[in-house]
Amino acid sequence: MNRPPARPDLRRILLFTVGGLVAAVAGTFLLDPYRNYLLALVAAHLCAIAGLSLLIGRTGQLSLGHAALMASGGYGYALTVNAGDAALPTALQPVVGLIAAVLTATVVGLLLGLAGARLHGPYLAGLTLAVVMALPALTTKVSALGGDQGLMVPFQSVPEALDALIALEQWQAWVALAVLAVVLAVLVFVDSGPTGVRMRAVKDDEVAASLAGIRPERTKVLAFVLSAGAAGAGGAVLCFVDSGVRPGGYGVTLSLLLVVGVVVGGTGRLAGAAIGAALVVLLPWLIGLATSQFALPADVAQRLDGNLAVLVFGLLLICLTVLAPGGALGLLSHVRIRSRPDATPQPSPPPPSVQTSSQTSVKTSPQPSKD
Repeated sequence: MNRPPARPDLRRILLFTVGGLVAAVAGTFLLDPYRNYLLALVAAHLCAIAGLSLLIGRTGQLSLGHAALMASGGYGYALTVNAGDAALPTALQPVVGLIAAVLTATVVGLLLGLAGARLHGPYLAGLTLAVVMALPALTTKVSALGGDQGLMVPFQSVPEALDALIALEQWQAWVALAVLAVVLAVLVFVDSGPTGVRMRAVKDDEVAASLAGIRPERTKVLAFVLSAGAAGAGGAVLCFVDSGVRPGGYGVTLSLLLVVGVVVGGTGRLAGAAIGAALVVLLPWLIGLATSQFALPADVAQRLDGNLAVLVFGLLLICLTVLAPGGALGLLSHVRIRSRPDATPQPSPPPPSVQTSSQTSVKTSPQPSKD
């Protein structure tokens, strides 16, 4: 008799979430303001990459349009905060804006999920890619979205109770980490429960999942909605940190980098998504620091700016695909297993057929005559 899937341990998930958030917030005191700003960017991108990792790794749906979902969250946040600037208290504006951002991205994700529930492979990828490419044209046609300049939001300073304790960048990192903790807790709760089991079943075999009573289309749409909500939260965090949203920052390049972050870290693994998000944000910064040490001509430095990071990402993706298909996390797991003392292969015993034949030959051999 088949047993129902185990319910996720909500208490354990909350314990790990709160413990990780406290540790991350304490770690911000060890960073300077600029590195706290980078930490906030990593948290924002990790929201989107974690949702995309769930979508690709659990249901097999490839989306190249998650940058548009992040932009939906950013615009939802900006429009809500600007509309409630005079009506809402300053402390509540980011909270209401975040809720509106998640709802906006969720609605867009629902529409994309319904349209792409019956699409597979390159067809779904092409659909989502078209959405990203249409984003700049949409912002120019709708005057409320601010055109190419985007939308700015009122400046959010550090609360008065913390003004003498932390800097602005550290406060932004705290907000980004809090949003990230909620997003990861929701994704882990869904992935470890019956919904995650249904997603894996749909990815493995849709026909078998249908025979088991699972509706593949509904499961795919639900996965897309969850992933879109996570991306919208990331877009809201970016809008909060940068005090605005601009369509130029949510193009095809960002969508491809989000996919690279999923593959590099390890598809379907939230810990791998953290590695991918760190690479997406920190690798261009590290490359910029490295190139600044050389006295390059101005035109060469301008050409290398951004393009060199994309080239390094491509080479890294190729190397990991060939050497470690499971991503960086899979590679670390493989190295850890190989480094164990008991991982040395032991000589295997001879096959049972050989033992049986030898024993039979001994038993059936003629005995010498006493005569």
